Amino acid sequence: MAALHFSLFGRFRCEADGREITGLEARKVQELLIHLLLHRQHPTTREALATLLWGERNDAQARKYLRQALWQLQRALDAACHPLTPLLRTDADWIELDPALPLWLDVEQFEHAYTTTQRVDGSALSEAQAELLCQAVALYQGDLLEGWYQDWCIAARERFQQVYLAMLDKLIAFAEHSGDHALGIHYGELSLRCDPARERTHRRLMRLHCMAGNRTAALRQYESCVELLHRELSVEPAKSTQLLYAQICRDQFAAPDPIATPAVDLGELAEVLARLGQMQTTLLQTIQQVQRDIARVERLLLHCTADAVPLPLVKTPITPKAQRSPFA
Repeated sequence: MAALHFSLFGRFRCEADGREITGLEARKVQELLIHLLLHRQHPTTREALATLLWGERNDAQARKYLRQALWQLQRALDAACHPLTPLLRTDADWIELDPALPLWLDVEQFEHAYTTTQRVDGSALSEAQAELLCQAVALYQGDLLEGWYQDWCIAARERFQQVYLAMLDKLIAFAEHSGDHALGIHYGELSLRCDPARERTHRRLMRLHCMAGNRTAALRQYESCVELLHRELSVEPAKSTQLLYAQICRDQFAAPDPIATPAVDLGELAEVLARLGQMQTTLLQTIQQVQRDIARVERLLLHCTADAVPLPLVKTPITPKAQRSPFA
C-alpha cells in the first residue's frame, strides 16, 4: 500500500508515495478528512460530523451530504493507495480512519514532541530531547490550515500556536543554559514572528544579545518591543522590561551563571504577581458589593405589607473585615 503523508501546518497537503492525492478538491471532503485526521485516535459519530460540516442544513440533508462526502473521500483514498481493506471504518453511527493505518501526519509528530518533553524544563533538556523539539518546531511551516476560518479550525489553530510558542520557550532556555546564544536568538526571533508583541520573548532576546556581546542589538530589541506593544496593545513595557533596559543602558547587565540561575523568568513572575494582586482586589470589592446588595434586599423585604407572603431572609455571612491587598 502507498505511504500516506499529510501536512496540516500552513497549506493543506496530502500525498501518497510522494504524489498528490487527487479527488479531494471539494472543500467539504477536505474538511471531513482533516477532522478525521485530527481525531484519528477516537471514532466520531455521524451526527457530530454532519452537524459540524453542515450545521446550517436540516438533519436529513446533513446526513445526505455526509454520505456523499464519505463516498468521495473513500474513492480518492482507495484510488491512491489500492488497499486490501477500506481505509475508512464506518457503521450506522460511527466513522473513523483505520487506527492501524500507517501514515505520517505533521501535527501528530508535533504533539508527540510536546507531550514527551512537557514536564521537562528547558534548561534541563537532554540533547536528544532538544533535538526532538528542534525537529518539531521545524514542522511548523505556518499556522494550522492557513486560509481556513471555520470555528473549529480557529480553535485548534490557537491551541497549536500556543504549543509552538511553549516549545520555542524551552529551546530558548536550553540554548541560554548551554551558552549557545546565537541559537537562542534564532528561536526567539521565530517566537516573535508568531506573536510579535510577546514581551517575555523580547526580554529574553535582550538578555541573549547582551550575553552574546551585542549591546546595541539589545537596545534595539527594546525599541522594537516598545513600538510593537504600543501598536498591538496600546500599552507600555512592564517595569521588569524597563528595568532590564536601564541596566543595559548603564552597562550594568551581568550575564547570569547558567549553573546557579534558577530556571524561572523573574520578570514574568513579577507580572503574574501583579495580576494576582489585581484579582485579589477585585474579589474583595466583589464580596463587599454582594454584602451591600444583600443588605439592601433585606431592607426592602422588611417594608413588605403585612398581608404579603413572608419570605425567608437571606442571612449575611459573617466574614472577616476585608483587608487591603498587599499586592495592590
